[in-house]
Amino acid sequence: MVRFAPWFGALALVACPSPSTSPSTGSLPMSSPQSEVIRQVPVLDSFVSQREQGAGAPMVFLHGNPTSSYVWRNVLPSLADRRHCIAPDLVGMGRSGKPASAYRFRDHARYLDAWFAALDLRDVVLVGYDWGGVLAVDWAARHPERVRGIVLFETILQALHWSEYPARGAALFRTLRTPGAGEKLVLEENGFLPASLENGVKRGLAERDRAEYYAPYPDAASRRPLLQWTRELPIDGEPADVLEVVTRNAAWLEASPTVPKLLLTFDGAGLSNAPTVVEWAKRAVPRLHVVPLGPAGHHAPEDAPAEIAGAIGAWLDRSP
Repeated sequence: MVRFAPWFGALALVACPSPSTSPSTGSLPMSSPQSEVIRQVPVLDSFVSQREQGAGAPMVFLHGNPTSSYVWRNVLPSLADRRHCIAPDLVGMGRSGKPASAYRFRDHARYLDAWFAALDLRDVVLVGYDWGGVLAVDWAARHPERVRGIVLFETILQALHWSEYPARGAALFRTLRTPGAGEKLVLEENGFLPASLENGVKRGLAERDRAEYYAPYPDAASRRPLLQWTRELPIDGEPADVLEVVTRNAAWLEASPTVPKLLLTFDGAGLSNAPTVVEWAKRAVPRLHVVPLGPAGHHAPEDAPAEIAGAIGAWLDRSP
């Protein structure tokens, strides 16, 4: 697989575990470092499913499109002896509820805000990739007093431009963003998810893992969040409200000297791996440590879970 032009980030995002139909209620005890627990938390008019392991102060892992908390399954065990590792499924994805929603960025942020509030999470280390990275910085910028640190990779740190896209990628994403054509490709033909799985993981996926990623999207209606995420990409200023979020995120990263930050990079020149983005981050973002981890697909937790966990663990040892 050719790795990774800027346009490929959104194409390469895969899906999640089979959805539950209703939230559980009651207390949310911390799991032990040795065990993984999956539970649901009621939020707003729906619920968020979360995968958790460990004890202590929280470390929150946010996935992207169209993956789920399942993508973190081989990362959490290596960090569960340090913190209470919690990986939610974004609303409409994974095992989380599928409320009536436009599934725009602001909708995901609203449900995620409600989830953080429901668990009253503080002293949080945030870990995010793809849209999970954008959501992580957005939440941190609005709740800086509750943030202990932030880890980012394979995510959107600056505005995107059609001029950065190769012809094939530009054609694909213009199709996805075209009313009717995008619905046909993603909702009716389910063409997006298989391509994401094929191209986003260098090592390939076992059938069991592939089945987990397919399970939440059995029909056209269930795949609407996948399509909408492709239309949220801030390309040449559109959508303007998402560009505003990305711009605000960058400004906060530059103006948050008390928050330790870790940027993991992988081979390739897309998204946060782009040399110009990495150079900007090194120059402008305080308390930033950059660690190159070599080859991996866009869904890096599938290809390099040990490397990601090791880099985060070493960073935690250094950070106050």
